[in-house]
Amino acid sequence: MSAPTSSHAYGIGIMAVIIGAAVGIGYYQMYYLPESLAKPKVSHEILEPVGKSEISIIMGSANPEQVDNFIPKLVNVQLGVDNHVVWTNNDDTAHTVTPDHRMEDSYSGDFGSLGVIKPGETYEFLFTEANVVEYHCTPHPWMKGSLEITKQRF
Repeated sequence: MSAPTSSHAYGIGIMAVIIGAAVGIGYYQMYYLPESLAKPKVSHEILEPVGKSEISIIMGSANPEQVDNFIPKLVNVQLGVDNHVVWTNNDDTAHTVTPDHRMEDSYSGDFGSLGVIKPGETYEFLFTEANVVEYHCTPHPWMKGSLEITKQRF
């Protein structure tokens, strides 16, 4: 005679797998994800600088023969002083602020306007890390500018 097999052992094994998966998913959602998605701690001075840097997209920038478009073309930015940068479209054509190479600030996220900046509108970005950023306008690639973000000099 053969010994009867019990389905209880299989049931206990399945329950152990389900409980293990639930614990793993719970850990992932409650501890791992929030820590990995958390913004880094940044000093109050950098998050609320005393001033801002303003860049104007001037009238006629869509014309490839016009030398000036982003004014000023090179901006030196100091963290904690003027690291809040604002681009204002003073042209009658829509433009973008697009990095030449993908740039992500660990606090503020991806740099670059989402879509176009319509005439009279602005694009703003808060830089929290030292970096050199070169950018252009996607529909008008001759429009170029650059930022040099440095730590505040004491």
